[in-house]
Amino acid sequence: MKRFLVLGIIFVLFAGAIFSVTTIEFWHAMSGSRIPIIEGMVADFEKANPDIKVNVQYTGSYPETLNKLSAAVQSGNAPHIVQIYEIGTRLMIDSGIIVPAQDLLDQDKTYDPGVLLEPILNYYKVDGKLYSMPFNSSTALLYYNKTLFEEAGLDPDRPPRTYEEVLEYSRVLTKKDAKGNTIQYGLTWPTHSWIIEQLIAAADAPFVNNNNGRSGRATEAVFNHEEGLAIFKLFDQLNKEGLILNTTREDWGAARQNFIPGKAAMLLTSTSDVAMFEEGLASNGYELGTAFLPVPNESVSGGPVIGGASLWLIAGHPDAETKAAWEFLKFVNREDQQINWHKGTGYFPVRKDAIQTLHYQGFYAENPNYFTSILQLLLAKRDYNTAGAIIGVFPEARDVIETAYERMADGQMTPEAALAWAEKEVTKLIENYNRFY
Repeated sequence: MKRFLVLGIIFVLFAGAIFSVTTIEFWHAMSGSRIPIIEGMVADFEKANPDIKVNVQYTGSYPETLNKLSAAVQSGNAPHIVQIYEIGTRLMIDSGIIVPAQDLLDQDKTYDPGVLLEPILNYYKVDGKLYSMPFNSSTALLYYNKTLFEEAGLDPDRPPRTYEEVLEYSRVLTKKDAKGNTIQYGLTWPTHSWIIEQLIAAADAPFVNNNNGRSGRATEAVFNHEEGLAIFKLFDQLNKEGLILNTTREDWGAARQNFIPGKAAMLLTSTSDVAMFEEGLASNGYELGTAFLPVPNESVSGGPVIGGASLWLIAGHPDAETKAAWEFLKFVNREDQQINWHKGTGYFPVRKDAIQTLHYQGFYAENPNYFTSILQLLLAKRDYNTAGAIIGVFPEARDVIETAYERMADGQMTPEAALAWAEKEVTKLIENYNRFY
């Protein structure tokens, strides 16, 4: 009997060793309908990897998640994986709290980063090293209401391509009631500096020096140039003529609600909202159209900058847990997972094969609005301007630019004065950051 008891204990211990589970923490910043999609990814991963448990948590907006990570690192309770927005790249690299994705890539020959779209890979590679795993990538698009275009006598298959056409179309599309109140605006946007950054890149111009901080650490802002001024002048004219419906600062939700029911006929915002707009406009009896970002004139050929976020490995965990986290990063980056993510949100797949599969399946022929962002990205010029700026004070820089915009919109500053002030203030921020690091 004792022998059987001993054997039983040995079996239990042996089985426990075989079926031990490694638990990792994953923090993300995807809200609303995107939460169940991410939870579905986690469930798929756990089913395929029963020896790994992923505790997934929504931790608020991008800035809130970054702040929570900082507090967690200081308290010794950091997650294994955290989703950080693209503009946090420089800060995360400088922080000293990460395990670069390249370190795992160099050890794991089963994953080929060559499957990633080149513009995405170029954004998250700094000095030739991949620091994080691309996950939810987007750019900005011009959305427009085809139905309202047609009602206004505009060609619904010919969206505006230049700043002048944006003005012209907005004048035609803006409507007032008998009392002179505007009931339909030409354009709306979330009043976010990201849109201005995207327009600067589309105009093939830099945001900071040293090739947008990619051939050397950026030391000053340089967006007070001809291209930057043209953008500020466009918005200034839209405001003066009452053609644009501004939201409160960085209010993505308000911009969506301006556009979906037809309060505004055009919208500058993220490609990640395609699925929402397809459904929302249809429910209001409208047809959605999507277009490339407008440029100063048709001879300009820049392109959008990668937006969205990537997944970072946080240091300080046992090797077994870091390796388990790496397996999860590879899984959510798989072709099938990226296809599901793309269809459910509008963020485009980060992989070439996912796009190829969707094309062969006829998805883009049936859903052309999902393809606009991909085409805009693939046709973009490959240079430092479209690669995107890398600075450690991007959130603060955006706050400055948005303040400059608001002062211009309120008539406190001219476009020239607002842009010059913003560039000077952002340069101060960069200088202070560089002194610290």
